[in-house]
Amino acid sequence: MTLFEMIFTPDFFFAILRITAPILFATLGAVVAEKAGVTNIGLDGIMMMSALFGSLSAYWSGSWFVGLLVAVIVGILEALLMGVFAFNLKTNIILVGIAVNMVGSGGTQFLVKVITNMTEGTALASTTSLITKALQIPAVEIPLIKDIPVVGQILSGHCILTYLAFILVLLVWILLYKTPLGLNIRSVGENSNAAASVGVSVLKIRYIAIAFSGAMAGFGGAFMSMYYAMGWSLDMVAGRGFIALAAQAMGAGEPFGSMLSAIVFGFAQALGIKISALGVDSNLVSPIPYIVTILGLVVFALVTRARVKRARAAKAAQAAAEAK
Repeated sequence: MTLFEMIFTPDFFFAILRITAPILFATLGAVVAEKAGVTNIGLDGIMMMSALFGSLSAYWSGSWFVGLLVAVIVGILEALLMGVFAFNLKTNIILVGIAVNMVGSGGTQFLVKVITNMTEGTALASTTSLITKALQIPAVEIPLIKDIPVVGQILSGHCILTYLAFILVLLVWILLYKTPLGLNIRSVGENSNAAASVGVSVLKIRYIAIAFSGAMAGFGGAFMSMYYAMGWSLDMVAGRGFIALAAQAMGAGEPFGSMLSAIVFGFAQALGIKISALGVDSNLVSPIPYIVTILGLVVFALVTRARVKRARAAKAAQAAAEAK
């Protein structure tokens, strides 16, 4: 059996979709926020906080749905808090995002110790056991599709949030391009002064956009702690919020393009996991998703630069022609 046959199996492509889902949630949040002119770099921290409170709420309530709901609410509240500092108090949005990410990393560790009385040396790692099979977000077998050879093994049996993530790609596109709210979001992002001159509340639209990004990060955090990892653990998000920002940039800020970029990163991470399972040192393969992120951003920057040069050359040629 060749290396290709060992790696590229139905299970491998199933893993790509599963790994892509939390990245895609955060990516869609970044897309909507960016359309409104807001760069939410705090997605990683929001995912961490949502993952923690989602798993704890599911454990305390005995319901995965309650945990999911709490995770999304926590994501929205944290994003709105970012909005207060950035929009009302005029704090730099980048600095606010950095602070949120720091809280998401160190703050969650502190909260775990305070809330659960677990210490890192004894039982912090065991918080992953809080989510049992009964509290895990359920997977769904799709009728008819599950019986199709290979295709059924890839597309059926995923967590309901995996399907929701890909459905939301279409819904976000409809929101942005087929609704009055989407028009207002795009107009605020393109020219806030012009939008305000025709009666659009720039502050309201930006709050809506950042709240939506927080909700998407909440879904991503819930996916991580209540399905992917079956509980919370320190730094479990592992930079997926930053990868989502890269996917949004590589997808030119469009829902479908950003989805394809997120899938590329999901593929890279799944490949790293698969290669590691074959016996390769994990220290050699773990950087693969981040290397792909860097390479992707470099390619995106070069393509964007070439596009800008072509646009400038076209304008110069047009100006010269009009001058004649």
